[in-house]
Amino acid sequence: MEVPVRLSELPAGGCFRVERILLAREVGKRLADMGFNEGRRGVVVRRQLSGGPLQVGILGGSVLIRRSEAEGIEVGVLEGRC
Repeated sequence: MEVPVRLSELPAGGCFRVERILLAREVGKRLADMGFNEGRRGVVVRRQLSGGPLQVGILGGSVLIRRSEAEGIEVGVLEGRC
């Protein structure tokens, strides 16, 4: 069984499957509205080394999320193609 990691830990190009959203209330709802739902697949397109936002490809689109929000998303790492 694979151990979930935080989305903020994945490198650029890392493919993932959303396992669980740990954030509640407005932030959790906003992430769900953007497509971060259990089982959804995505890819980290770009990340800032200085702790800035992550660009994530999900649902055929691209979104920027704060590093603190990415800390609250548990994902399973996917090998190969997203």
